[in-house]
Amino acid sequence: MGPVPVAGAVLTQDAVLSGPVPVDLQGGLPPLIAPTTRLLLLGSFPGVMSLDQARYYAHPRNQFWRLVGACIDEPLPDMPYADRLATLARHDIGLWDMIAHCRRVGSLDAAVKQASLHPLAGYLKIAAPRLRKIGFNGALSWKLGQSLAEHGYAVFKLPSSSPAAASVRFDDKLAIWREMFLS
Repeated sequence: MGPVPVAGAVLTQDAVLSGPVPVDLQGGLPPLIAPTTRLLLLGSFPGVMSLDQARYYAHPRNQFWRLVGACIDEPLPDMPYADRLATLARHDIGLWDMIAHCRRVGSLDAAVKQASLHPLAGYLKIAAPRLRKIGFNGALSWKLGQSLAEHGYAVFKLPSSSPAAASVRFDDKLAIWREMFLS
């Protein structure tokens, strides 16, 4: 992947910090990926509430759990968090983010600075050998990761599930998310 400008930083797919991570950079959440994962959903970087709770898509207005639940016909929003993750695993769905570390005030992607990416191309071939599809939740995730198509994955640009993306109706988002699940 060529250089990608992100809020004043230039990133490549293999950009990772060498040595210890500076203490003033935020780290994301661990991957939820298994050898059986066939579909990986990648965000950009967890929001403040998600980081505080150490849970993916923790903000109550984020539509992620509702969207995925509707796509796999499971009541994900009504489940405890651990059950949500177990249900995703049963459906061979993984979760992670494109950005490993960054500086950011608030939860908006536009505020991301000094970001380093997870080295996904190599990692996924080993950690998820059955992976076939990657869905990118939002524009920044897509911008940073769409080149994973060059490694043999079917890639999908998804409308963001974030509350900041409220201009797109839920039903319109769901139609696009469903296309990925059904392909």
